[in-house]
Amino acid sequence: MRFLATFQTYDFLDTLLSLAVAFVLGTLIGAERQYRQRTAGLRTNVLVAVGAAAFVDLAMHLAGADGGVRVIAYVVSGIGFLGAGVIMKEGTNVRGLNTAATLWGSAAVGCCAGADMIAQATALTLFVLAGNTLLRPLVNAINRAPLDEKSSEATYFVRLTVADHALAALRDQLVERLEAAQYPVGNLDVVDHGDDTQEIIATLVSTAVDPRELDTAVADLQRQPGVVHATWEVSTKD
Repeated sequence: MRFLATFQTYDFLDTLLSLAVAFVLGTLIGAERQYRQRTAGLRTNVLVAVGAAAFVDLAMHLAGADGGVRVIAYVVSGIGFLGAGVIMKEGTNVRGLNTAATLWGSAAVGCCAGADMIAQATALTLFVLAGNTLLRPLVNAINRAPLDEKSSEATYFVRLTVADHALAALRDQLVERLEAAQYPVGNLDVVDHGDDTQEIIATLVSTAVDPRELDTAVADLQRQPGVVHATWEVSTKD
């Protein structure tokens, strides 16, 4: 049997150590994700780390360091597709980016373990865990800080609900009024409400807006004939 002829105890123990390290370190990362009930939890992170370690270890044994480097490149791109599966978009909100990034970190840990860089794999695990735990209070503190609308990067929308017969005139008037206030319109959408009214939604190009100026512009538009309702809103989520 070829297996008996080619089996080497040292190589097998080396592979076993790489897989064991990837398993333990992937468990540490995955346990934190599982505790927070994320989409990719304990088992997913462990499998990603062990799988990456196995591919890199196999390439190292078959083609040496050059083979390992080539496989690592494929692992990096392959994990991108896996991470895309845990990212969900709900309206203007995007969920799962942190979980996808954690999977990328688990794959990097596995690659280090597969390349027999155990110290580096351990250090990387600590950094991934620190990013998901120690930085959480800082994130919460930033999120609780009041929003400075004049300096924050955000997307602003001006909405006009108008009568059908006044749509064309008010659409042009909306653009002219906003541009006169130095807020050029990047996009203009019209939504038919089906009750003899339509909504004009203007997306502003500027990311530094004075709320008082927008209030004044919207108040002027509200007084125009044919305008049922005028308002503006801001979105800070990508």
